[in-house]
Amino acid sequence: MKDYILRGASTDDSIRFFCAITTEMVEEARKIHNCSPVSIAALGRMLTAGSMMGIMLKSDNDTMTLQINGKGPAGSIVVVTDNTGNTRGYIANQDVELMQHENGKLDVGSAVGIDGVLTVIRDMGMKEPYVGQIPIVTGEIGDDISSYFAVSEQIPTAVGLGVLVEVDGHVAASGGFIIQLMPEADSAVIQKLEERLGKIRSVTEMISSGYDAEGIIKNILGDIEHKILEKKHIAYKCNCSKSRMEKALVSIGKKDLEEIIQEQGSAELVCHFCNEKHYFAGDELIKLLEKASAGI
Repeated sequence: MKDYILRGASTDDSIRFFCAITTEMVEEARKIHNCSPVSIAALGRMLTAGSMMGIMLKSDNDTMTLQINGKGPAGSIVVVTDNTGNTRGYIANQDVELMQHENGKLDVGSAVGIDGVLTVIRDMGMKEPYVGQIPIVTGEIGDDISSYFAVSEQIPTAVGLGVLVEVDGHVAASGGFIIQLMPEADSAVIQKLEERLGKIRSVTEMISSGYDAEGIIKNILGDIEHKILEKKHIAYKCNCSKSRMEKALVSIGKKDLEEIIQEQGSAELVCHFCNEKHYFAGDELIKLLEKASAGI
């Protein structure tokens, strides 16, 4: 099943929802970062949440960054997305040793930790980006994203995220949903939705048994009539380039560039998100030094 994302609403617009299949995206991230099972489970949940939150952005130039760091062994996890839903990310420690609950499921909460914050940064091209930050609730990520919407945006939200990792380490299933109640939702709809959410299987169980995103939403909403407003394919996608790395080198300033030229003679920068290497020979660094000196 190719990765894709749905955006929709109940026919009376009292509920809006997002649902994504992200198996290929998360498997790509696992390969790029060579993640252990619990590391890719944590990073994969963040990538899935980021993708769904990304398509909430209105402008093509808007970007969103999600960061969580609970001071657990996973360290900081960062994902960046935009309104296409295409997403990239990295985890500080891709080698977290296998951590499991008694039921055998990967213990993402302990890997992430709870002594820290979840930060959401929305850059909409204004003077300053919007920054929302909440204390981590469980470190399981879904609960934390739900808390973010409730606290920072005052939107009652149910979030389900899941990554299934096979014994050989590859990602067999990944996806998630975000269900939000709008102000016009009446008590009957709220009660019905709460009952449905209490009965559904996990996201990975549904995907593994053949559910697509439409099937997951139908399983959650039951007889609540709904409409699909948008469906688009998504992927793990990094926008790094040598020209972006050039700007990064210029931004470090004249003094630091001079030190690199004198001590190393050349430079190799590695992208955090895709591990692509960008090499700069000595003559290229000298040209960048000229730009930094001129304030270009």
